[in-house]
Amino acid sequence: MIAKLRHALRALSSPNLRLYFFGQGISLIGTWITGVASSWLVYRLTNSEFLLGLVLFSGQFPTALLGPFAGVLVDRVDRRKLMLVTQALSMLQSLLLAALTLSGQVTVAQIIALNIFQALVNGFDAPARQSLLSELVQDRRDLSNAIALNAAMFHGSRLVGPAIAGVLVAISGEGLCFLIDALSYAAVLISLTLIKNYSAYIPQPSKSLFSAMAEGVTYSLHSKPIRYILGVISLFSLFGTPQISLLPVFARDILHGGPELFGALMAISGLGAFVGALFLAARDRDTDLGRVIAPMPACAGVGLALLAFAPSVWVASIGVFITGFSMVTLMAGCNAVLQSIVDDDKRARVMSFYSTAFFGMMPLGGLIAGAIAQAVSAPFTVACGALVNIVITFIYLPRLRTVHRKGENTAQLGPN
Repeated sequence: MIAKLRHALRALSSPNLRLYFFGQGISLIGTWITGVASSWLVYRLTNSEFLLGLVLFSGQFPTALLGPFAGVLVDRVDRRKLMLVTQALSMLQSLLLAALTLSGQVTVAQIIALNIFQALVNGFDAPARQSLLSELVQDRRDLSNAIALNAAMFHGSRLVGPAIAGVLVAISGEGLCFLIDALSYAAVLISLTLIKNYSAYIPQPSKSLFSAMAEGVTYSLHSKPIRYILGVISLFSLFGTPQISLLPVFARDILHGGPELFGALMAISGLGAFVGALFLAARDRDTDLGRVIAPMPACAGVGLALLAFAPSVWVASIGVFITGFSMVTLMAGCNAVLQSIVDDDKRARVMSFYSTAFFGMMPLGGLIAGAIAQAVSAPFTVACGALVNIVITFIYLPRLRTVHRKGENTAQLGPN
């Protein structure tokens, strides 16, 4: 048992990675606290499913628009130093949101504006954060394990953050949640400052911005493994994740609960995601990741169906657990495959396309889901998402089952 645990945590033998995970783990708890509090605040102020989707859209879609340009920059700079800037700006955003909410002057328009600002910051932060992992691990063979552990940390914070947010919102309102999030950024800023003696990859730029971006696009399009992965992530994020924006509706109007139930459902979803991340982290190095991630959209469809037709909180909890497990197994698995096959000098550009597929399609899907839910119903919308996930599986199952093997056997990903 101890040997299996040591194997699952093998990437943490790198001191810099341990330091980074410590700071990031604390900050992510604050991020999830804010996520729950802001969704509840918007729904409390507006009672609108569409505006829930719009707020999610405003907080993520600008990241997608900026992503391809940001990837070129991130491939040219010290990623740790860039993250010091982006994390400081994120702290400022949370402080402004806290001040407006605690003063009682916050409006949905202000929330959307601050979300857009945060999304623009994330456009640079996301590819930098993804690419930095490859520079913090001492043994590059442990990179996929580091990615899985990073996902475990991200979603493990959902076990804590949403539950805290539900209690805090019920007791003192949303403003305190935003303030705690702002303070939590200090941990990751300190950890990034303390990282020493790591091998930052900073190529000398020899091409213009647009030439470098075009090179990244050509590189990605000419590789079947990268095309397949970006395709399934885009479709899954666009059509297969409606519960993300509609969970407050289920918690309050369908399951007849309050912010505590919303926080609990988010935490249960986080538990499923955490288990999925640990499942990936514990796998052997020679496990074919393609076969692991291929059935995950259909598994998420089963979870969404249980949520859509849930007669009780217990059935809904099982549904969000399965969905959380499937989502992180698919997302982190695809991330690990990409990071294992891309060239270092194009890593940030490819990861920016991954971020675009995820952060761009998911909020757009949330906007669509919110509009359909308001016109018809939330359960109908989630049931449609379940059906789409099954269709995605049939489209990509034969491709994803071989994508990892093809990627690992190709040293340079040229045309296929």
